[in-house]
Amino acid sequence: MNEPAVRFLTNLLGIYSPSGKEQYIANFLATQMKQMGFEVGIDSIGNVIGVVGDGNPVILLCGHMDTVAGHVPLRVEEGKIYARGAVDAKGPLAAMVMAALAASKEPAFKGKIILASVVEEEATSKGVRHLITQGINADYAIFGEPSGVENITIGYKGQIQLKITIKTETGHASTPWLYDNALEKAYELWKKIRSACAFPSMDPQETPFTSITVCLVKMTGGQGDSVIPFEAEMNLDVRVPIQFTTAQVYDKMIKIIGNYQNANPHVDINASVQDTVEPFEASKASPLVHAISLAVRKVTGKPATLLRKTGTGDMNLLGKAMNLPIVTYGPGDSHLDHTLDEHIVIEEYLSGIDVYKETILKLAELYNKNNS
Repeated sequence: MNEPAVRFLTNLLGIYSPSGKEQYIANFLATQMKQMGFEVGIDSIGNVIGVVGDGNPVILLCGHMDTVAGHVPLRVEEGKIYARGAVDAKGPLAAMVMAALAASKEPAFKGKIILASVVEEEATSKGVRHLITQGINADYAIFGEPSGVENITIGYKGQIQLKITIKTETGHASTPWLYDNALEKAYELWKKIRSACAFPSMDPQETPFTSITVCLVKMTGGQGDSVIPFEAEMNLDVRVPIQFTTAQVYDKMIKIIGNYQNANPHVDINASVQDTVEPFEASKASPLVHAISLAVRKVTGKPATLLRKTGTGDMNLLGKAMNLPIVTYGPGDSHLDHTLDEHIVIEEYLSGIDVYKETILKLAELYNKNNS
């Protein structure tokens, strides 16, 4: 067993770092990486940027050090490490650090590795958005998120965070037949939207990745007893498939809302977009997909599976902003994200290190061969 790698991950997991409270783990990570031999800095918003090696190609490894809120007691049992962030995504982050260090020490390695550990991935994607504005240049990029050691994520759906406000006249709760109830109207509208975006639909070709889905994540309204609710608010999480832009799906939402508004002229409805992320899918033919697929087969003895996920990741943002080969990969079972049972299998974590390392070496080899 690679005890230094396991100890490094365990130490990271011992630091509670929910989004917005990453300063302590950032300082710890920067100190550890400096001791390992990285050139390290912490940028103006708290991202830790480490560099090892020199020249070309430039390989960007990007992970996040924040987690969702909530403690999972740190413990090691039966070859597994339990803790908040074990898979999402300190496991992949630690694996990338160890792999970058190991690859840079190989005599045949020629190139530079930039390791970015970003803040607030679980909340606002503030960290990766800042990286984009700073203009990091790279030839290849890998995001560290749990895909499973044998899988490579090449696609994510986009997202629209939509807030809808419904206002009506109000009156006494003893005469509900005289007034429209804003909460009831909000729920009626939600049912219209849910019906229009139902999955599975009648189309047999539709998959979760190619469908528009909408989730009601919050609904509020009402002032208390004896008052008919006159204002309600609901927040919708809309996931956008690869064949659409967020603007096209937003237009679909507005048409549904408009039809409901026309049928309910005494109800005032306002929709506003809180945030959007475009869908993204990497090219299966890219040299990066080729290199990491070879690495997975070499380490696991099995062919890699390419995944397209219904979630949304930082890869969407960087993939749209930078024209470069990019994938998401990392050890860990993503079904354990944000759960009370979150844990990573130590052997899978160590295999993930090997896959990252072999990918880095293969990318450098291919790049220098093609540019010699």
